[in-house]
Amino acid sequence: MKLNSEQLRDLAVGAAFLGTGGGGNPYVGRVMVQQCLDEGLSVEVVDPQDLTDDTLVIPTAMMGAPTVLVEKIPSGQEAIFSLQRLEKHIGRKAQATMPIEIGGINSTIPLLVGARLGLPVVDADGMGRAFPFLEMETFGVYGIPGSPMAVSDEYGDCALIEAVDNRQMEWLARAVAIRMGGCAYIAEYAMSGADVKRTAVPNTLTLAIRIGEVLRRARVEHRNPIDALLGFLPTTLYRYGRVIYAGKMIDVQRETKAGFAMGCALIEGLAPFQSVMEIEIQNENLVARVDGKVKAIVPDLICIMNTETAEPITSEDLRYGQRVTVLAVSVPEIMRTPEALKVFGPSCFGLKEPFTPIEEID
Repeated sequence: MKLNSEQLRDLAVGAAFLGTGGGGNPYVGRVMVQQCLDEGLSVEVVDPQDLTDDTLVIPTAMMGAPTVLVEKIPSGQEAIFSLQRLEKHIGRKAQATMPIEIGGINSTIPLLVGARLGLPVVDADGMGRAFPFLEMETFGVYGIPGSPMAVSDEYGDCALIEAVDNRQMEWLARAVAIRMGGCAYIAEYAMSGADVKRTAVPNTLTLAIRIGEVLRRARVEHRNPIDALLGFLPTTLYRYGRVIYAGKMIDVQRETKAGFAMGCALIEGLAPFQSVMEIEIQNENLVARVDGKVKAIVPDLICIMNTETAEPITSEDLRYGQRVTVLAVSVPEIMRTPEALKVFGPSCFGLKEPFTPIEEID
């Protein structure tokens, strides 16, 4: 599939939804990819099943606090430099790139890299949403080492990291990203086409496009966009979603700390919802509670949407007074296995509550 401008706009909306508040605002990435299209470059999106088993795929991404990205706009060369540095280190040229996560700007960084370098972009990712830590990828869950990896900034500085495991890789890379101003651009989890087919969450780029298209068409046809989206989800790997709250944003506490956007949001309910919902945030929305009772918890998606426009709201764009609707969405089964929950289940974020699928929560 050759990506066009309308699909790119839909992708940015769908990626903001799947990012569950994190991953960085996709607007910046969309503008950079649109510039590539305006220059006559193309973005080829390929199905993971079409990869040969020995194809070398190197994912590319941004890492760091999404709040920093608002003021520290990338030039577009950072992730390319990381990819080229990693290629030099391993002695092989990448034959494709891929998102590490489908959320936010990281859905578009590989599109930019692919357009500039003439590489296809694999229609898959390693999170099926956004997560704050680099070890929290299905690639690593199912045996792919994340390092060696390259970390670059806008000045051309680059650090090459070789770590004993993926958690140590994250710890070292986070320190580098903080020194680079709070966000940096990476190439990591180099793998074969066979590994992609075994470990990745498939077809998430086209899913994000379809989510954006469903919301857009519903608005044009004067239908309720959120109802349209909930009707669409059962046809996907995500299978199930529902509205868990609606109300007004009454408080947002947010700080950039240790390379993450940390905080919580409070939503005062409107009928038929009562009381106040609290959502804990670490880049992404981790858990939603009402009166201390969990309504949705990581890794399932907690998505805050503007009630009036049905636009997804990223964590750095949450503001007092916004009228919002909160959706919970089930993640694919590859993300709910015991192996996966050991890497990105609630306990990995210091949450005391166990994972309960949203289908089983009242």
